[in-house]
Amino acid sequence: MKEELQAIQQEALAKVEEVNDLKELQATKVNYLGKKGSLTQVLRGMGKLSPEERPVIGEIANQVRETITNAIEEKNTILENAALEEKLQAEAIDVTLPGRPVKVGGPHLLTKVIEEIEDLFIGMGYEVREGPEVETDYFNFEALNLPKDHPARDMQDSFYLTNELLLRTHTSPVQARTMQEFKGEKGFKMICPGKVYRRDTDDATHSHQFTQIEGLYVDKDVKMSDLKGVLNVFAKKMFGEDRRIRLRPSFFPFTEPSVEMDISCKVCDGKGCSVCKGTGWIEILGAGMVHPNVLEMGGYDPKEYSGFAFGMGPERIAMLKYGVNDIRQFYLNDSRFLKQFHQA
Repeated sequence: MKEELQAIQQEALAKVEEVNDLKELQATKVNYLGKKGSLTQVLRGMGKLSPEERPVIGEIANQVRETITNAIEEKNTILENAALEEKLQAEAIDVTLPGRPVKVGGPHLLTKVIEEIEDLFIGMGYEVREGPEVETDYFNFEALNLPKDHPARDMQDSFYLTNELLLRTHTSPVQARTMQEFKGEKGFKMICPGKVYRRDTDDATHSHQFTQIEGLYVDKDVKMSDLKGVLNVFAKKMFGEDRRIRLRPSFFPFTEPSVEMDISCKVCDGKGCSVCKGTGWIEILGAGMVHPNVLEMGGYDPKEYSGFAFGMGPERIAMLKYGVNDIRQFYLNDSRFLKQFHQA
């Protein structure tokens, strides 16, 4: 049996030396060291040996097993290294090839327009303030000179959560909250951007959810001419220095007098075209002098303080500035549309 074990060792070592791939090496290991392998078959015959022979043959068998195992492990390491080297060579990077461009996103077009408007008004001394989107009926309507039975409420069909809570229909409540915060003790300039909600049918120019930016300036001796000057700067910075503005009389419960502001059509330069419906003008925003009732409810003495307010929709600004003809495009998250404006 000793000679048989030595023969198995020599044969196994020779076979391991000849192996050229890992799969074949594994098969060799099974053939010699597996449950049905050559070495195992020989060891099963040890029961026929005498008690004196068993320890001697057992020691030889262990040495043979260890020698074959070591040889297989060494060969396995050699083959694995060779396979890795071959893979590295096959996957080597060609540094002369042009690099793949990294796709970089950008701010959403509405975010970009809102930030542009914020930067403009911050430069004129305005503070950016925010408020809750779930608002009380008092701040959303009553504090803005819109009592519960006022017919102008019908213009802002609302999402009510309870009889006294609703999704805000404009960002004007932030103005009312700011006035009450300052308690009529000092003047201030502010704008309040944010999302607003109105129960409306979605189409190319309407949405049940949209964004709004409103501004408010309250101080002593604030005049209508101050409002016109601010709006003129806004129009020229947003749409070009050659834009002209026009103020038309209008009605808002929280301002008196109230105006709608138009800008001269950029397409036809005021001559009349399909974009401006032949008028030469495009409506942009609403504004006016703060109503004395609103000042008084905000804690300000209307005999001592005055102010102006304005409100605009960033969607409309973006649509006019970048030629977008459907407001729904801003909310569909279609990357084909959005990526057009990354460098806008």
